[in-house]
Amino acid sequence: MITKWLLSAALAALSVVALAAEENSPTPPRRPNILFIMTDQQRWDCVGANGNTIIKTPNMDRLAARGANFSNVYVASPVCVPSRISFFTGRYAHSHRNRVNYTPLDASEVLLQARLKEAGYRTASVGKLHYFPPTVEHAKSTGFDIVELHDGVPFTDKWSDYVKWRQANDPKKDIYYRATAKNIEPGKNPNRAAIDTQYTDTTWTGERGRYWLTELAKGQQPFFLYVSFWKPHSPYEIGPPYDSMYDDANIPIPETVTANDLASMPLPLQKLSLRENPNVWKQTQERVEWMYRSYYGAISHVDHEIGLLLEALEASGQAQNTLIVFSSDHGDQLMEHRIYGKNCFFEPSVKVPLMVSLPGRIKPAHYDQLMETVDLVPTLLDFIGLPEPREVQGRSFAPLIADLGRPYTPHDAVFSENIIPEVITSGKMDLPFEKGKGVDGVRHPDAKMVRTDRWKYCYYPEGYAELYDLQKDPGERTNLAGRPENHAVEEEMRTRLLNWLIDSAEADEIAPRWLLSDPPPTPKK
Repeated sequence: MITKWLLSAALAALSVVALAAEENSPTPPRRPNILFIMTDQQRWDCVGANGNTIIKTPNMDRLAARGANFSNVYVASPVCVPSRISFFTGRYAHSHRNRVNYTPLDASEVLLQARLKEAGYRTASVGKLHYFPPTVEHAKSTGFDIVELHDGVPFTDKWSDYVKWRQANDPKKDIYYRATAKNIEPGKNPNRAAIDTQYTDTTWTGERGRYWLTELAKGQQPFFLYVSFWKPHSPYEIGPPYDSMYDDANIPIPETVTANDLASMPLPLQKLSLRENPNVWKQTQERVEWMYRSYYGAISHVDHEIGLLLEALEASGQAQNTLIVFSSDHGDQLMEHRIYGKNCFFEPSVKVPLMVSLPGRIKPAHYDQLMETVDLVPTLLDFIGLPEPREVQGRSFAPLIADLGRPYTPHDAVFSENIIPEVITSGKMDLPFEKGKGVDGVRHPDAKMVRTDRWKYCYYPEGYAELYDLQKDPGERTNLAGRPENHAVEEEMRTRLLNWLIDSAEADEIAPRWLLSDPPPTPKK
C-alpha cells in the first residue's frame, strides 16, 4: 500500500516538473513573414540606388540600403505571364509551359503561395496577378486565402476589384482609368491622366496592400502578402504631381537606330521593331522625352506607395520579422533598338531590379553575381526552413547573403526564353522579309538566350542568331553572330543552351518504393 502511494506521488511530482518545464520552455520562433512587392515592366536602371541620378525613388533606395541589392538579375522570360509564373514556381517557362499571356497554367504546377499556405502561412494578393482565367476564384485555387484583383487589361475589368471600387467611389467613374486628359497646354505632359491620382490603380493597390498588411499582422500565423503594381507598364498616363515631376529633367533618350543597326538584327527582331506600320514608330524626340518623363513619374508614384507600405509595416510591429522582396516581372525597351515594350533579350528588357531584406539575417550589401528570377522560390523556402521541392529549378542564393554555414555556388551563365508575339504586316513594311521563316505575320517559335559575364547569345530556330560582347559593346549595338572569328564563341554558347535545356528537362519520378524493399505481389491468374 505504501509502495503504491509512493509510486503515485512520484508520478505526480514528475508530471508537475514536466508541466513546469513545458511552460518555461521557449516558444519556437515564428517563421518570418514575407512581403513581396512587384512592379510591372520596370528596368533595372530606373532605380536611384542602381546608379540613376535623375529618378526619385527614396523608398526603393531604402530597401536597397537595408538588404541585398542585386545588379545582374535576369528574368526567365521578358513578358508578363511566363515571367511571373517562373517567379512563383522557381521553374523555367519551357518547363511550366505557360509561355505566353492569357494561357491557363497546368494544374500540376505548384506556386509559392500554395507551399507557404501548406506550411501554415496566411496568404494574400493585391493588384496584378495575370493568371488565366483572370478571376478571384481561380487565384484562390492557386493557394491565396485573400485576393483583391486588378489585371489592368480591358477584357479583365469585369473581374477587377479596383474597377468595382472606382465605380463606388470615384466622381469621374465614367472616364476610363487609362484615359489621358483633354485640352493639355502646349509644353505640358501629353500623358496626364484624365482621372485624379487618388483614384488610380497605383494608389488603390497601395491602399489595399496597407489594409491587408495591417490585418494580417494582427494574426497568430505568419503571412505572405504579394502587392503587385501595374505601373510603370504602358500606357504612360500619369496623374499629378508625378506628371510634371520630371518636366525639367534632362533624361537621356536612346540614340537613333540606323538602317545598318536594324539590318544587323535577326529578321524576327526587325519585325518586332517595325511592327505593323513603320511610321507608328517614327516617334519625334519630344514624344520620346515625354514617354520617359511619364515612365519615371509612374515609378516615383509607385515608390511613394511603397513608402506608405513600409510605414504600415513598422506600425504593425512586424517589421523585424518580415522578409521583404522587391522586383519587377521584366523591363522596358523604351524605344531602345527602336523597340517599344519588351519581348526581346536586350538588357533593358531582361534585367530587373531585385532587393531582399530581413533584419538581423540578411547582410546589407551590393551583389553583382549573375542571378535568375527562378532562384527566388528556393531562396525564400531556404530562409523559412522549408525543404526545396524536387521540381524547383532555381538555385537558392540564401548562402550568399546570409550566414547559413554552407557555400554558395554562383551561376556561370543565366538563361531566358520567349515567343515573340504576333505582328501583322498590313503590307506596310519598308524592309523585305522572307516567307516561311516564322516572321511573316505569325507567332514566332521559341527563342532562347544565354548570357555569361562577357557574352550574350540569342538563338532562333530558323537559324537567326545574335552575339554581343557585353564588355566592349554594353549597348548591344553590334551583332557579331556569323563572323568567322567568333565561331568558337558561338559554338560554346550554343552548347550551353543545349546543356541547359537537357539539364532542366522534366525529371521522371523516382522508382516506386517497392523497388527499395519487396516487390508487390504478382497478380493471381
